[in-house]
Amino acid sequence: MTVMENPGERGNGQEHQETMVLRDRRQRLPPKEVTARAARFFRGMADPTRLRILVALAQESTCVGDLCILLSMEQSAVSHQLRLLRELRLVSAQRRGRHMVYSLEDDHVLQLVQGAVAHASHSPCRG
Repeated sequence: MTVMENPGERGNGQEHQETMVLRDRRQRLPPKEVTARAARFFRGMADPTRLRILVALAQESTCVGDLCILLSMEQSAVSHQLRLLRELRLVSAQRRGRHMVYSLEDDHVLQLVQGAVAHASHSPCRG
């Protein structure tokens, strides 16, 4: 029996069992607020410039000036992207002397970035 079968083709016992299975699966889904927040994370990483910044920060915590050099970008552009990434809680900043040093927010972000790059490296887009 599959979930896609026509309910009219089964007996009531099968329908009830399937309903219970689907109810159990629904309860294991994360709340809509959590999936909405996760979607915002992915939107934040969907921009190639922001993803390059995240990849650079996955290698090592870095100040804005060094990110500008690494990415061949103007400071205003890097700062703008970092502000967006901070708002999404993908990166954090810590003052070290006169400089703000940026790093990935946590290991979850690191895993997402590494996974995205690894997947893109071995699987070209279809289309």
